[in-house]
Amino acid sequence: MSRLQTVRNPFLLGFDEVERAFEGAAKAAPDGYPPYNVERTVAADGSEQLRIVLAVAGFSKDQLEITLEGNQLVVTGRQENDVSRDYLYRGIATRQFQRGFLLADGLIVQSANLSEGLLAIELWRPAPNRNSSKIEIRERG
Repeated sequence: MSRLQTVRNPFLLGFDEVERAFEGAAKAAPDGYPPYNVERTVAADGSEQLRIVLAVAGFSKDQLEITLEGNQLVVTGRQENDVSRDYLYRGIATRQFQRGFLLADGLIVQSANLSEGLLAIELWRPAPNRNSSKIEIRERG
């Protein structure tokens, strides 16, 4: 059974947004640049820390932009071609990129740091509230 078939299960009510997210992710072209890692740690209280680390060697802080539109986190890098240089050999090309991540509800972007060619974006999700309640059954009549 595929993921999309699972979301259409009649016992999973109100998950239309999840289905649209899966469809959007399936349509996105898998570009390998820049490479990235996603790390996860869970605290004793149940809160979750996520870190997205992108390899952006050659990009300065001013050439990178991080935006959050709804649940879509987008990292964009833009480099200008330096025409003042006369290259005898050019093995490092200037490159543009845009990398998107769909964030689950409740994830909070805490910070972003650039160090040694790695851009680390810190995300945090607080521990979920596990509420339980009893539903009263009324008789009609």
